[in-house]
Amino acid sequence: MKQPYKKLMALALIFSAVLSLFGCGPAEPPSGGGDKKLKIVATNFPPFDFARQLAGELADVTMLLSPGQESHTFEPTPQDIIKIQQADIFIMGGGESDQWAKKLISSSQLDEGKTLFMMDCVETVPEELTEGMNHNHEEHADEDHSGFYEYDEHVWTSPVNAMEICRKLTEKLIAADKAHEQAYTENLNRYHAQLEELDESFAAAVEHGVRKTLVFGDRFPFRYFADRYGLTYFAAFPGCSGETEPDAATLKFLIDKVSEENIPVVLHVELSNQKIADAICEATGAKKALFHSCHGVTKDEFDRGETYVSLMKNNVDVLKEALS
Repeated sequence: MKQPYKKLMALALIFSAVLSLFGCGPAEPPSGGGDKKLKIVATNFPPFDFARQLAGELADVTMLLSPGQESHTFEPTPQDIIKIQQADIFIMGGGESDQWAKKLISSSQLDEGKTLFMMDCVETVPEELTEGMNHNHEEHADEDHSGFYEYDEHVWTSPVNAMEICRKLTEKLIAADKAHEQAYTENLNRYHAQLEELDESFAAAVEHGVRKTLVFGDRFPFRYFADRYGLTYFAAFPGCSGETEPDAATLKFLIDKVSEENIPVVLHVELSNQKIADAICEATGAKKALFHSCHGVTKDEFDRGETYVSLMKNNVDVLKEALS
């Protein structure tokens, strides 16, 4: 999604105001290990959870996106910008949703050594317009003739990508707090084993499934996931789309696809109004289920301590049913 020029200008004014109060220098590093905790700021749930798994009690980790808040329309407050200025490490996705963050880094001359873009940690691919997908020409004016546009920012949806992101994040942690290198390395090894197990579980679910097709009555932020496990997908919108109402042709296509291929489950993502999935299920008799992208979490999920691994483990069970 493209950020309007006026929005970027407004953000620039906020940055200028904050910088006039706090200066443009980077935050002071931890004083040689000691008892001082690292301050880590993450934009949304995946980097927030990765950071708390890897740093444990050695860091205070803050998530800017409030539980239940839509990530694609997030705008930072002056207080958010102050937190970023004072952080030892700032982690974000690095895609279209984080253009404001890139503007902040550029405007404030924030030390790039203390920032981590998850998209820089792995090989990225463009979002893809699959057959039947709703296409807003104005929103996606930069689409090329191959049906691709904008690099997909949802890199963490593949557990293999999550492993690489966590490895790069651990390097940042060690650079910021060399005194606790062993603890960070041990945490990485432990967490890496959990992610490997998750990857194996998804691979097994696909191997034992009777089909290789998923249908989403929603956005589709799972390009990296689908590529990892060799899945075909059909959806109403691309992953970063701001659209919520499909055209009649898209809805008919998805209904026909579910009916023709006897798709047992129609999927939706978190924080969705689920209206499209409901319409498809009503027309076909298919079951509706949540397939969590982990991009955001509800307040209830956050309060009960859900993690990237726990949410993705639930996805394993949903995937088994969807491919049955």
